[in-house]
Amino acid sequence: MSQPAVKALFLDLGGVFLTNGWDRNSRQKAAEVFNLDFADMNERHRIIFDAYEAGKMTLSEYVNLLVFHQERSFTPDDFTNFMYNESAPYQEMIDLVCRIKKKYNLRTVAVNNEGRELNEYRIHKFGLTGWIDIFASSCFVHTRKPDKDIYLSALDLSQVKAEEVLYIDDRKVFTEAAAAQGIKGIHHVNVDATRQALAGFGLTETL
Repeated sequence: MSQPAVKALFLDLGGVFLTNGWDRNSRQKAAEVFNLDFADMNERHRIIFDAYEAGKMTLSEYVNLLVFHQERSFTPDDFTNFMYNESAPYQEMIDLVCRIKKKYNLRTVAVNNEGRELNEYRIHKFGLTGWIDIFASSCFVHTRKPDKDIYLSALDLSQVKAEEVLYIDDRKVFTEAAAAQGIKGIHHVNVDATRQALAGFGLTETL
């Protein structure tokens, strides 16, 4: 029996199409730039970041709890601007999916864990609305991967069936969580491997 035709791509953002918005490396770099105790900052981040990504805390509230619980020689704006500037695109992956989307007329849905301000900055900075149709970001749907509700919300918003979706994420555990909901996945490692995996599902760039 042939597999159902893919009608939608569910897409992680950080680590696939963009650099991670605020990962351990960026936090360590921030600790060096602003002369902060990285261990203390990282422990605070571990405790509070889930609430920020789930849209239950603003970036200002997050940064205040993370850094400005004591007097600093720099401003919150200095710190948040540093956070924003850590983002960069992976253009080859963006171009690949844009070609696949156009050729097969696919619906594209961002399914990513990001806080609102960082997410909105990245959406506008890198023109993501030009090729992503729906944003089921954690900050908008108020639940985070691997909670099954984020995948179910993405299905509802895109109005496709689980078996009609192909999901790309650089974290294997998230594709495994999606698979439990009947969603096929590609564990993204690099562009070439993902290109081959897409072709395995009948999605090629060639005419």
